[in-house]
Amino acid sequence: MCGIVGIVSQHQVNQEIYDALTVLQHRGQDAAGMVTSDGAKLHLRKANGLVRDVFRQEHMQRLVGNIGIGHVRYPTAGTSSSAEAQPMYVNSPYGITLAHNGNLTNAEQLKADLFAADLRHINTNSDSEVLLNVFAHELQRQRAFDPSPAEIFTAVAGVHHRCRGAYAAVAMIIGSGVVGFRDPHGIRPLVYGRRESEQGTDYMLASESVALDLQGFELMGSVLPGEAVFISNQGEIHRQVCADHTRLVPCIFEHVYLARPDSIMDDISVYKSRLRMGEYLAAQVLAHYGQREHDIDVVIPIPDTGRTAALPLARQLDVKFREGFVKNRYIGRTFIMPGQQERKKSVRQKLNVIELEFKDKNVLLVDDSIVRGTTTQQIIQMARDAGARKVYIASAAPALRYQNVYGIDMPAREEFVAHQRTDEEVAQIIGADWLVYQNIEDLKKSAHEGNPEVDDFECSAFDGQYVTGDIDDAYLQQLSLARSDQMKQRRDAELLADANILELHNHA
Repeated sequence: MCGIVGIVSQHQVNQEIYDALTVLQHRGQDAAGMVTSDGAKLHLRKANGLVRDVFRQEHMQRLVGNIGIGHVRYPTAGTSSSAEAQPMYVNSPYGITLAHNGNLTNAEQLKADLFAADLRHINTNSDSEVLLNVFAHELQRQRAFDPSPAEIFTAVAGVHHRCRGAYAAVAMIIGSGVVGFRDPHGIRPLVYGRRESEQGTDYMLASESVALDLQGFELMGSVLPGEAVFISNQGEIHRQVCADHTRLVPCIFEHVYLARPDSIMDDISVYKSRLRMGEYLAAQVLAHYGQREHDIDVVIPIPDTGRTAALPLARQLDVKFREGFVKNRYIGRTFIMPGQQERKKSVRQKLNVIELEFKDKNVLLVDDSIVRGTTTQQIIQMARDAGARKVYIASAAPALRYQNVYGIDMPAREEFVAHQRTDEEVAQIIGADWLVYQNIEDLKKSAHEGNPEVDDFECSAFDGQYVTGDIDDAYLQQLSLARSDQMKQRRDAELLADANILELHNHA
């Protein structure tokens, strides 16, 4: 999962890209980057770290131009090498730079083809560099001195023909403009909008609509599956669906956890989706009790994404909704920390308990999802330590049992607490008196009610069904190995060793 943005404006765009990346920071905290163009040259800054740390005043002063793209990175394979920070650049043809959100499932085959047939060298392990070079090669095949929108769309069609998996991308072609495109299933989100001023019309592409809202852009809609939106340097917008077979199957996890609640994606309000998840989840809780009266005294959300679903759930159960945890917002997400020990250590640093909301009560905790169960286990123990008589837990998402292959950094499937376990076994492991998961059909309905035109939702982490049709067990085994905690810790150790060697060399 990453955040991307592209702007074509009548004035300098560096500050607006910076602000947009700050709003999209939740989509990636590993690295950030921005590239701008004054029509003739590129100006690039990218590095590991948060947006506020990567871009200093001296960098912003050099990022001149009225066209640019930006990226916040969340590594799906666990590596945090600064060499894979985006946007990425190739100088042929024209000079192209690209920012990508998603994961190419045939990246290794594409890398081999790029070397053997296209005579292009890939310098990192990033599939984003692969995507950039495929697009660059397809554009070079047009053999145009100044590529027209039609020739750019033909190049995007070539990308769709060769690439598999999930990808939403923005690319800047020097001297031409910015193009945004989305895979034929529309798995990863991409929206676009415009802003009118006395100087003319400005356009923005971004992962989420909140980036547009912040800058005063009017949301025009989502980029369609297989569609490309090209905005020329002159501020003209062109659109075309470039894939033969398209189907709108966006990732449901955007609505469960990834996206900000104030975003709109594919004409669906994330906030309203999460409210409906709470309503459907209440029905699951009541079904657990059958004809008996429930004994829940209070509903308490696990901050932050559990809050929206917890509100209607409490109302449906006719019990009090209370805040029982206070979050320290200056501690990083446990979800993206590389090892189990770091995650365990950080939970109590991140959350503090309001004891009076737990003491002598039967508490229903509500979370957006349960991944490894380590964090949930500690939170349940914190509730018990605060004096709760019983601790129940409800998950707004179904049980996570399968690998995600489309750009979300989830652990190896064997590390999911629900993998090959019953709900009762999971409840026992995490220490809950009982556990209720959302029904997968209800989860789909929660989002589908916002836009009945959506064909389906990508739910592979819950049901093991992969919409691209190219995923086999060998691929999943390889991915599990790459994303395991053990492998991530080994990569971190190698990166640290490399950094130490470089430091010693610099001091020699």
